[in-house]
Amino acid sequence: MRHVHGRARRAGVAVAAVVTWAGLLAGAAGCTGDGRGGTDRTMGKPPAPEDVIRVTPEDGRKGVRPEGGLRVRVPAGRLESVKVVKSQDAEESKVPGRISADGRSWRPDDDRLALAARYTVDVVARDGHGNRSARHATFTTYVPKERFVSYVTPENRSTVGTGMIVSLGFNREIENRAAVERAVRVTAEPAVEIRPHWFGGDRLDFRPEEYWKPGTKVTVALRLRDVEGAPGVYGLQYKTFSFTVGRSQVSLVDAARHTMKVWREDELIATVPITAGAPKTTTYNGKMVVSEMLELTRMNGATVGFTKKNGKAEYDVPDVPHAMRLTDSGTFLHGNYWARPEVFGHANISHGCVGLMDTRGGSSDTPAGWFFDRSLIGDVVEVVHSKDKEVAPDNGLGGWNMSWEEWTAESADE
Repeated sequence: MRHVHGRARRAGVAVAAVVTWAGLLAGAAGCTGDGRGGTDRTMGKPPAPEDVIRVTPEDGRKGVRPEGGLRVRVPAGRLESVKVVKSQDAEESKVPGRISADGRSWRPDDDRLALAARYTVDVVARDGHGNRSARHATFTTYVPKERFVSYVTPENRSTVGTGMIVSLGFNREIENRAAVERAVRVTAEPAVEIRPHWFGGDRLDFRPEEYWKPGTKVTVALRLRDVEGAPGVYGLQYKTFSFTVGRSQVSLVDAARHTMKVWREDELIATVPITAGAPKTTTYNGKMVVSEMLELTRMNGATVGFTKKNGKAEYDVPDVPHAMRLTDSGTFLHGNYWARPEVFGHANISHGCVGLMDTRGGSSDTPAGWFFDRSLIGDVVEVVHSKDKEVAPDNGLGGWNMSWEEWTAESADE
């Protein structure tokens, strides 16, 4: 019986222990409750992360416009960290930004959002009671249906003459010219003032007041990506390229004297006999810049409006040597092997081009070959005393025919 009684005592102790732990648990519940052992009716559930941390645009939103803005804020408390990552074109990059002095808000350094991108936002903050909370949000931006691009002259890493003009031709009309102009920056080392000029809505050129100094390095930064050039039409390019200005060479074609004087670094190095445009097909006057150099090319009069009554081209030469383009409309300085030698220096017989004596196939020993071998894209060829008008400033790289006042008068960003 004592054995049984002993077991009973142990059972009683166990029951007492259960009761004691139950009392402790009940007491613990009372400490966090309403003091009566009930539920906490004053504090309620912990606030949701989206109530503590507000992110704009909303989580999961699609097609956000670039001006939609990105903001992170807390109604109370302080932000501890904000990390924003942009995914675009299969590349990820961190979006720089800063938390305000009071710790209540964050904004990016650049208010405009990238197009066709996915943004991921991760935030840690403390609420007004000091409790930490975290928020993760994502959204995607608008994918434009239409884009514009620019075609840039000169080529990246090229060495050019002192008359080179930076020219951007756009594949479609630009209506918001000020925004596009601000997105293109042209700088030089050594520094010089460089200003833009628009020719219509699809071409933007840059030049200094005077020809570049030899040795100058010019850098062109295109920040056109996501710039709205016209309603619903956004830029695509974000790149930087540069070119170097070589030695100075300027040539003066005198159509009346049938000569071309060539100056290198302000020193006359040659006087070359030429033939210019005939009386009915004269050569433009004015400053023209070499924009293309071809060892051999075909010239067909029909492509520039020179046709006979039967519709055939007035000329079609399949192998013009040493051809250097001076205008978009078809003015070249080139080798001429089909004219008699006595023409050069004495008569003007061309359809508007400037011809130099040459051989079929081209030779470095001829005047045309000698000049071609010593020329660069960007060199200036000026024509004087021709019975024609001055070349239009947008016909090729003819911007040097405008005064600095004319050139700078119509900046879209002023």
